[in-house]
Amino acid sequence: MRVLSMLFIAVLFSILSSTTHANAFQKKAWDIYSQAQLESEISFYTFAKGYLEYLKHGRKPILSIIDYTLPSSFPRMWIIDLAEKKLLKRTYVSHGTNSGTLFATQFSNTINSKQTSLGTYRGAEVYYGKHGRSLRLDGLSEGNSNARKRAIVIHGADYANPDVITKIGMLGRSWGCPAVPSEDTNVVVDYLKDGATIYTLSNLDNPYLLAKK
Repeated sequence: MRVLSMLFIAVLFSILSSTTHANAFQKKAWDIYSQAQLESEISFYTFAKGYLEYLKHGRKPILSIIDYTLPSSFPRMWIIDLAEKKLLKRTYVSHGTNSGTLFATQFSNTINSKQTSLGTYRGAEVYYGKHGRSLRLDGLSEGNSNARKRAIVIHGADYANPDVITKIGMLGRSWGCPAVPSEDTNVVVDYLKDGATIYTLSNLDNPYLLAKK
């Protein structure tokens, strides 16, 4: 699997200015990936794409990856400390009510779409709203540039608690926000506030997963 992952990374990062830079990037990414013991968690391709987004946008050495290729019945949100090279948290996260049921298959950046938006976010300021302590997000990609206008934030929700899965076979759904279990809200918000990078993906933009089918 590592050979296949490395092949995709080599193609993906051919846009880097030189082979030397690409090799240095791969080495650094693999060092963090292996020391954080992520091999059983996410593919190296996925981590490396998220790490590249961190290098572009990061303001603190925390990277979160949300993998919408997985069903909501799986914990599909990871938070990684890049400086300490360790996994801080893995938890459940919901998707938008119009994005799908068990799986998120439809994504939108449109206001009032009630769909999840794909792309890279930056964790911003903490505030208190109808869901309690929450985290505003800045959308950094074309697919999530309306995050502020849509009020796409990280917040806790009872419908995102894993006990809901035992009742209906999946998490409840949001209006597009990546809602997390109520008991995890404070931890997630504290890790991601003030500049963490949050990378989200689907099957649509992950050739590693497509190649496995």
